[in-house]
Amino acid sequence: MELLSKAANQGNADAQANLGLMYANGRGVAQDTSKAVELYTLAANQGDVVGQFNLGLMYDNGEGVDQDFTKAVEWYTLAANQGSAIAQFHLGTMYRDGKGVAQDCSRAVELFTLAANQQDENGQNNLGDMYYYGQGVVQDYTKAVEWYTLAANQGSPLGKFNLGKMYQDGKGVAQDCSRAVELITFAACEGYASAQSSLGTMYATGQGVAQDYTEAVEWYTLASSQGDSAAQFQLGAMYRDGTGVFQDYSRAVEWFTQTANQQDENGQNNLGDMYYYGQGVVQDYTKAVEWYTLAANQGSALGQFNLGKMCRDGTGVSQDYSRALDLFKLAANQGVAAAQLALALMYENGEGVVKDYTKAVEWYSLAANQGNAAAQFNLGTMYRDGTGVVQDYSIAVELFTLAANQGDAAAQFALAVTYENGQGVAPDHAKAVEWYTLAANQGFTFAQTRLSFMYENGRGIVKNADVAKMWREKGEE
Repeated sequence: MELLSKAANQGNADAQANLGLMYANGRGVAQDTSKAVELYTLAANQGDVVGQFNLGLMYDNGEGVDQDFTKAVEWYTLAANQGSAIAQFHLGTMYRDGKGVAQDCSRAVELFTLAANQQDENGQNNLGDMYYYGQGVVQDYTKAVEWYTLAANQGSPLGKFNLGKMYQDGKGVAQDCSRAVELITFAACEGYASAQSSLGTMYATGQGVAQDYTEAVEWYTLASSQGDSAAQFQLGAMYRDGTGVFQDYSRAVEWFTQTANQQDENGQNNLGDMYYYGQGVVQDYTKAVEWYTLAANQGSALGQFNLGKMCRDGTGVSQDYSRALDLFKLAANQGVAAAQLALALMYENGEGVVKDYTKAVEWYSLAANQGNAAAQFNLGTMYRDGTGVVQDYSIAVELFTLAANQGDAAAQFALAVTYENGQGVAPDHAKAVEWYTLAANQGFTFAQTRLSFMYENGRGIVKNADVAKMWREKGEE
C-alpha cells in the first residue's frame, strides 16, 4: 500500500488507477469514492485506459461525483478508442439507451461488435440482443444465437440463459426444450434470477421436464428472494391456488405486494383481487380500487376492466357510469372479451351512454368471437328478437349452441325453446328435453318448470307424472 501510494504521488498513472480502485472498493483502505475519483482523474489525464474507464463509470453511476452521463460518455470514449473492451461495451449501452449522447443503435452495434470480437461476454450478449430485437441491425435470430452461443461458451450465465430461451422458443435454432432446460439450469444454479424464474415456469408447465410444481416453487422462491418480479407474481399465484405448496392467502398477498411495488401490473391486479375478495387480508374495496388504478394507469387491460367494474357498481368508489364506460372501452380495444361484454351491456341498457342496440351488437360480436359464452348468449337473443340487427333465428340457434356447449344455463334454456318451437331449426321435442334437462340440473328455474311440463305431457319424453312433479317442485323452491 505504501509503495503504491508513493508511486501514485510520484505521478505513476498505473499506480494512480490501481489506488483509485482500492479506494472505490474499500480494499485495504476505508472506502472513499471521492478520493477514488481524484486518483482516476490523475491517471485518466495521463491517458491511462483503466483510469479513463473507471472515471467514466464513476460519472455514469454518480459515485464520488455528481452523476453526469455526458462526462461518462467522454471518458468511456477515450478508453474505448484505446481498445478497452469493457469501455466499448459501456459506451455501446450509452448509445443504445441515449444516455449522455443522442440515441444511435447503429453506433451501439459497432461498439458491441468491437467488444464482442475481443471475447467480452457482455458485448457478445448485448450484440445478440441487438440482433434479436432488430436494433441498429436487421432482426436476425440466427445471428443472435451465434453471439449468445459465444457468450455461453465462455461460461456466461446470461449467455446460457439467452441461448436457452432461443432453444425454448425455437428462434434462430430448432426448438429443443430439453436443451433449453440444460442451459437455463446452468444459469439458474449460477444465481441468475431471470433464469431461476424461467426454470420455475418450465417445471410448472412441464416444458422440457416432467411437470413438478414443488420444484417450480423452489426456483420461483430463489428468484423472488432476489427481487425478480415475475417470479414473485408466480409464487404469489402458487400460494393463492395451493399449487406445489399448501394454500396460504397471506403468503400470496406478501408476494403480490412485493411484485406490485415493483410496478408489475399482474401483481397489482392480483393484489387488488385479494383485497376485493378478502383473501389473506381484510376485505377492502377501497384498497382494491387503489391497486386496480395503479395497474390501469400502466395501460393494463385487466386493470382497466377491473377498475371499470368498480366504477360501474360503485364499489370502493362513487358510482360513475361514464368513467366505467371509458375504462371498458380502453380494455375492450385491447381485446379483453369481458370488457367487450360489459361495454355491450352498457349500450344495451343505456348505462352511462345513450341506449344503442347496434353498438351493443358490435361489442357482443367481438366478445362472442373470442368464445365468451355470455356474449354468445346475449348476441343470440339480439338475433332471435331482431334487436339492433335483422331478426335471424338460424344465427340465434348457432350462438345459443356455442354458449350452451360451454355450460351456459340461460343459453341451454333458450336453445331448448328454439327446438321446442321450431325457431331456426326443425321442431325436435326430444332435443328440447335434452337442453331443458341440462339447464334444469344447473338450477335454472324456467328450465325446471318447462321440463316438468314436458314430462307431464309426454312431450319429447315418456310421460312421467312423478318426475314432472319433482321438477315442478324444484322450480317452485
